[in-house]
Amino acid sequence: MKISPDVVGVEAPERKHRVHWRETTNFAAAVGDVNPRYLDDTVKGGLVAPPLFAVALTWPILSGLSGLIPDALTPDIVATMVHASEHLIFHEPIRPGDKLHISARIEGLIPTQAGAFLIVRAEARVPGRGPTFTEYGGVLFRGVEVDGDACLASKIPEVPRPLGDVQPLWQAELPVERHLPFVYDGCTGIVFPIHTSVRAARQAGLPDIALQGTATLALAARQVVNSECGGVPFALKEIACRFTGLVIPGAPVHFRLLGRDRLRERTGIFFDVLANRDNLALSNGFASVEIQ
Repeated sequence: MKISPDVVGVEAPERKHRVHWRETTNFAAAVGDVNPRYLDDTVKGGLVAPPLFAVALTWPILSGLSGLIPDALTPDIVATMVHASEHLIFHEPIRPGDKLHISARIEGLIPTQAGAFLIVRAEARVPGRGPTFTEYGGVLFRGVEVDGDACLASKIPEVPRPLGDVQPLWQAELPVERHLPFVYDGCTGIVFPIHTSVRAARQAGLPDIALQGTATLALAARQVVNSECGGVPFALKEIACRFTGLVIPGAPVHFRLLGRDRLRERTGIFFDVLANRDNLALSNGFASVEIQ
């Protein structure tokens, strides 16, 4: 099975979405984030969405790729698809009432040993006010070849990596209850059967249902905001990771802060998330925090 680089540059139809407060509060509740900025509508300045709410807005684009390029993404190829990486850049908070215009295009296709790696760039903006976030979502088609060389429509921003060996500065245990994938599914609209159907998970070769990767990243983002940003969500300017391992709900995961680095007027935070204490569920974790 092969994918042609001709898919690079294909644009998705623009989506318009008015953000409702029930969407943003539901997202926060789904991942147990009780920050008053997300839940208390009497707080000064009003409600804002959790930063990772962005992935709920772009999920229809990622999940609809086969409809966007049906000739390239045949059912056999779509069956190999996994969400492999996430990179979010935050320009300003999303607020209930915002009318977002969301554009997206296929930004790159790269051959790897594991398969064809497709990068989708999405941007949400409020007309007259500017962008709220930019996303680079990575999708891996396992065992699929690129029919040609790597192709990029534009330069993909690199995610910083720590220099040399790293040792955890601290770690925190994050509960992952058995019902979390079902709550996240229902509260976010991010729906895929391997997360809520044991039968579907086993048919896909998994031992059990798996927590959504973006849910694991949302737990990590919660930890970064609370521990490194003083609970101020606006201070988180960027977050990225690779999804590299399964999180089977019912046992906690462990967030590890691996290092900090001064990046001009911001602090770079390096982290990962372990499942079962030794399985890297999230790797190459990076967050950029604005110094307060």
